[in-house]
Amino acid sequence: MKKIVLWILGVLLSLTVVAVGGTFFYVKHMIGKVDHVKIKKDDLGINEEIEEKYGDIRNIALYGIDAEEGKAGRSDSIMILTVDTKNNKLKLTSIMRDSYVNIADHGYDKINHAYAFGGPELAMRTLNENFDLNVKEFMAVNFTSMPEIIDKLGGVNIDITDEEIQYIPGITSAGTQKLTGKQALAYARIRYATGGDYKRTERHRTVLTAIFNEMKSKPVSQYPSLASDFLPYVRTNISSNEMLSLMGDIGTLMSGNLEQNRFPTDEQGEGKMINGVYYMTFNIEEVKNSMHQFIFQ
Repeated sequence: MKKIVLWILGVLLSLTVVAVGGTFFYVKHMIGKVDHVKIKKDDLGINEEIEEKYGDIRNIALYGIDAEEGKAGRSDSIMILTVDTKNNKLKLTSIMRDSYVNIADHGYDKINHAYAFGGPELAMRTLNENFDLNVKEFMAVNFTSMPEIIDKLGGVNIDITDEEIQYIPGITSAGTQKLTGKQALAYARIRYATGGDYKRTERHRTVLTAIFNEMKSKPVSQYPSLASDFLPYVRTNISSNEMLSLMGDIGTLMSGNLEQNRFPTDEQGEGKMINGVYYMTFNIEEVKNSMHQFIFQ
């Protein structure tokens, strides 16, 4: 799957790259390439108490969608970007796509089905109602291939293990390697190595961190070209004006580290077959509490 491009490009390019890449009018022009959609915020299932307590911490849902044209598709990559200007922190939270949760009007199912059932509104509502979050905004990407974007950055440095070599074309030895876009996507796709889907989501975050660092090292003059290539693939309910503000916040916070986590953790989740289907089961209260400690603290 090519989910890493959502994280890398959706967040770091459309929200950050353009902000430092040109004048106000140029930025507005670039943001205009994004597919803006309307969302009924009253239908997102946000708890008023949560909103009152944590309303100043902005959480944005990031979805990597695999779908045929004209169809919603499943969100096989689900992440939450936390922009915390109060505590000067930028965080990224991965949600296991097989997580067994309650989806409004559909009962218990895998969390990645919510987007297919009801688009971004139901997908965000599912996050909010199961984990008591305040997600009001989303960014989604659906495309077949974008390795050239990574190549424009000159590749990314990834530490490859002996077990992972066989899955990455052109890599013959372990250790830190400069991966091309094609190789980085192959690395993120690895399914059958030790650690299964847990390790797979970790690889996604590893690639993101590598490109996060690569982006910070690039000259500003390269940013507009990268953003121009990617922005038409982005779908979001963040308005142009809101995005301008958000870009400024992210640009400031990017000077620090990108904190990352994944839920449920290894200790919290257990794979289980239910009616012949594999799900990731967990204690919702335990995971919710852990998630809150990471996102809101």
